[in-house]
Amino acid sequence: MTSSPLLPSHTAPAPAHARWSPRMWGLLVVLAGNMLIDALEVSVALVALPAIGTDLGAPLTAMQWTITGFAVGFGGLMLFGARAVALLGRRRVYLAALVGFAAASLVGALAEDPSLLTATRVVKGFCAALTAPTGLAIIATAFPEGPQRNRALSVYTLFGAGGFTAGLLLSGWLTGFSWRLTFAFPAPAVLVLFVLGLRLIPGAGEENGGGPPPGTTDGDRGSRPPGPPAGDRAGRPPRPPLRRYGFASAAAFLAGLLALVQGITSVPAHGWADLRSTGLLALAAGLLALFVALERASAHPLIRFEALRSRAMIRSALGAACLNGSYLGLLFVLTHQLQSLAGWSPLRTAAAFLPAAAPLVVTALFSGRIVARFGAPRLIAAGALLPFAGYLLLLRTPWPPAYATGILPTMLLVGAGFVLSFAALNSQATSQLPPAERGAGSGLYQTAVQVGAALSVALVAALLTGSAPPAGAAPAEFAEACRPALTLIAAVGGLGLLTALTGLRSRRTGPP
Repeated sequence: MTSSPLLPSHTAPAPAHARWSPRMWGLLVVLAGNMLIDALEVSVALVALPAIGTDLGAPLTAMQWTITGFAVGFGGLMLFGARAVALLGRRRVYLAALVGFAAASLVGALAEDPSLLTATRVVKGFCAALTAPTGLAIIATAFPEGPQRNRALSVYTLFGAGGFTAGLLLSGWLTGFSWRLTFAFPAPAVLVLFVLGLRLIPGAGEENGGGPPPGTTDGDRGSRPPGPPAGDRAGRPPRPPLRRYGFASAAAFLAGLLALVQGITSVPAHGWADLRSTGLLALAAGLLALFVALERASAHPLIRFEALRSRAMIRSALGAACLNGSYLGLLFVLTHQLQSLAGWSPLRTAAAFLPAAAPLVVTALFSGRIVARFGAPRLIAAGALLPFAGYLLLLRTPWPPAYATGILPTMLLVGAGFVLSFAALNSQATSQLPPAERGAGSGLYQTAVQVGAALSVALVAALLTGSAPPAGAAPAEFAEACRPALTLIAAVGGLGLLTALTGLRSRRTGPP
């Protein structure tokens, strides 16, 4: 689940009948194609988890990092990435992120150690955090305002919505040959996008066919925020102070999230009294507290704390974190049940998940009209109720589950929940913020979404491991051991529903 910042327009409206040049079409192919790859990166790992664990000899608590590592890299460095783009320029950062993504894909495909695979997932998450919102920003400046930009945004949105579904199918097919192909296939595709991007992605001053500013050899310099005009004698611009990048804050936040996930998943193996679990959780608390202190003391914080004064933002961030986290946690449990316990193939497992993933693709282009017609609070509440009902239904389904009467209804309810609330949550998140704050607010919202995914999957993996019966137990006993994890998923979904209901109450009593 992703969202994009709301960006101001800088161009005059263009005639509706204006045609795009081949260069504009090529630019959209690059941006939308990379958005597709960013979106499918979560789902490609899900179906491959059992094969990865068998090949690398790793338990579920180690394999969950293929999901949480990407989410932590994405959410943990999203705010830092926005600062890097502002200081270094969109074109430069976007192209560098493509190269980093391709390299991490190849290294991950060749990894023989779970730790190395995890590291590549964090790197790929960071690269996605750089390219996903930056691609939208490039569209907002490269395509004229009006029907042309709306058409480009529709294509970009459709590719993003379809990425998760495409990843499921592609991973299910490729894992049948080797899970390594699942991690390797993005590399050549991204390198092709990089080569095209070298020619097509505009630098500052080149949007809408314009040339670079006179005397500018690097098209990115215009993207840099105003700074001291004086440089050194060679004419180079002064180097921004290190604190403006927020390195210390970003490092504290990322390290805190990594320690938190590792601490959660270490509890089943080491217990609460061991420093390898409780010590890591205490370290995580200290690092996250340090992050807040650094941000409050900084003249250029990564987080705009003003956004947290909006109750609409807080409700949306928590609701989206619960929706995304419970969904990924559910797929994590079902992948384990269907492949490891029931013996399903990866492709059959992927096909079983499609009823939850595909509806959003079909309705993505109409989501704005749905929100305008019914209002965000109502859609969010309905969108939280349906998945919660599906989780409760799955809890009551006996083992082995009949797909048509057990798993399928849950998938359909979850899919309907995303159709109703996905766009509504994005819309409500920044609805009460001033226009100048909406870009920063959207980044904060997306960070919450990814952190919710990471924590939910980590907790689910810890419960599955801690509840597992001894080796040699009957499949029904292993299936019963999944009940605590499914209960947690239902509880997360219930929290999302309660949060949505507070939005309905606020709507009756006045603006949030």
